[in-house]
Amino acid sequence: MARKKKEECKGAPAWLTSFGDLMSLLLTFFILLYSMSVISLDKFNLSIRGITEAFGGRKMVAEHKVVKSQKVPLDFPEMYPKVKNGKKIRKKLNETLHKLQQLGIKGEVEAHGTMIRMRLFADNLFAPGSAVPIASARPYIIEMAKQFEPSELHIEIEGHTDNTPIHSRRFANNWELSAARATNVLRLFKEAGYDVRLLAAKGAGEYHPIDTNDTPEGRMRNRRIEFVIDLSV
Repeated sequence: MARKKKEECKGAPAWLTSFGDLMSLLLTFFILLYSMSVISLDKFNLSIRGITEAFGGRKMVAEHKVVKSQKVPLDFPEMYPKVKNGKKIRKKLNETLHKLQQLGIKGEVEAHGTMIRMRLFADNLFAPGSAVPIASARPYIIEMAKQFEPSELHIEIEGHTDNTPIHSRRFANNWELSAARATNVLRLFKEAGYDVRLLAAKGAGEYHPIDTNDTPEGRMRNRRIEFVIDLSV
């Protein structure tokens, strides 16, 4: 019987091929990392500057200081809203309200978070069916506008009515009356020199009551002008 020829060399194991591929990939990966570790300071500073300006930062990062220093002083004044001094503003509103109450014009001041509302009830502020504030109240509204003009407050002036239908030559419904009242108060702010870009007027008619329309007292509270101030803007 013929003897089997002795195998000269055994074949390489199958796992060795995969292991060799893995080592090649790791070597390539580390070479790539090393090549990326050489930073161009000019490009890096440009990237940091772009990110800083995108988030509202004003201070530019000085060259070569980013790599040497662990803490980078950055100023982001526009990243978070600036909330104005609500306590001081409420005090001014209450002072104006106290002066108007001496004329028989009732009102109230409410604060909810960053929103402040001053309500002036319209019975002694406007003649029935009229959109023009009474002459004795105009100086106080103008004075209020001058007090808040340096603060650059965003103020929305809202006109509201009760649900009693109105029929006049000038106003077809309560919505038009409330819008005209809010607009005329806005004109007094403009007359005082207030930046009109910070003002808005809105007529809501009878659609946003704060009290019932089933009693005279409730209807009186629903006839009003509101000054809405957003402190976060």
